[in-house]
Amino acid sequence: MLKYTVKRLLQSLFTILAIVTIVFLLLRLLPTDYYFTEDQLMKMTEQQKHDQLERAGLLDPMGVQLVRYYGQLLRLDFGESRRLQVGFKVTDIIAERFAISMRFGLSAMAISLFLGVLLGILQTINKNGILDHIGTGYTIFVNAVPHLVSYSLILIFGQKVLKLPSLYSPRNPGPSSILPIICLALGSVANYALWTRRYMVDELNKDYIKLARIKGMGYREIMVKHVLKNAFVPLVAYIPASILLTIGGSLLVERFYSIPGMGPLLTDAIGLYDTNIVQTLVMVYASLGILGVFLGDVMMMLFDPRIKLAGRGETR
Repeated sequence: MLKYTVKRLLQSLFTILAIVTIVFLLLRLLPTDYYFTEDQLMKMTEQQKHDQLERAGLLDPMGVQLVRYYGQLLRLDFGESRRLQVGFKVTDIIAERFAISMRFGLSAMAISLFLGVLLGILQTINKNGILDHIGTGYTIFVNAVPHLVSYSLILIFGQKVLKLPSLYSPRNPGPSSILPIICLALGSVANYALWTRRYMVDELNKDYIKLARIKGMGYREIMVKHVLKNAFVPLVAYIPASILLTIGGSLLVERFYSIPGMGPLLTDAIGLYDTNIVQTLVMVYASLGILGVFLGDVMMMLFDPRIKLAGRGETR
């Protein structure tokens, strides 16, 4: 376990470093005019632009800039925003928005996990019954209809029938958060229900379940002690990644409800060529994704001791 953990952490750090390096080099290929606002370009002379770029170290050789950037990463110094919120530290900008997205994401994740697993269990118990068909229909509908259409239907219903706010407001966070959370949970409920039902049905068709029935074990005991427990093992591998990526924000939902979260931040930063924010956000999202996969492997081992994370030949 320790050997596997250390190896995976080193691999993760190398992967994150490689991603950050590639993004850094690509951003440095942009024309230098993108580092200035339109007002600055109109007011500054070529010499003034040259002097400012030189002070920022953007005219140094690429290798020098890269080494300097690595040093900043080690000091956890991610610089300041150049275009989006000029003069504000990148960490302060991201921290404020991350807190908002985390609140929405965790709330939606808790709802979707509970309802999705519950729906999957009920579908399995009532396999080929009315409830199973309803759950399957819901899953097909959510995955087939474009998200923007389903979000619009939820917005119309919530606004017209439930009288809920159509846009998020920091002054009224409770009621104005209901519709965005529902939209965020909508797809995840369907996915968790689909996979829970699939894994439980697979378990029910295995030989050890048939043997337990022959021995006279009750249906409820089989479902609780064997089917649900074993079906949850492969499902649990996706939970950490889902949680971490969910709290990273949703571009569509946060745009749709005007939520000042992490979702629109990356696209806004790219549109304004705010390189410091883009570099930091890429590192954040890469770290969340890699950490989620690693935690998923660890959770699978904790839920099922038969799974070995490392051994001879590094088998899993």
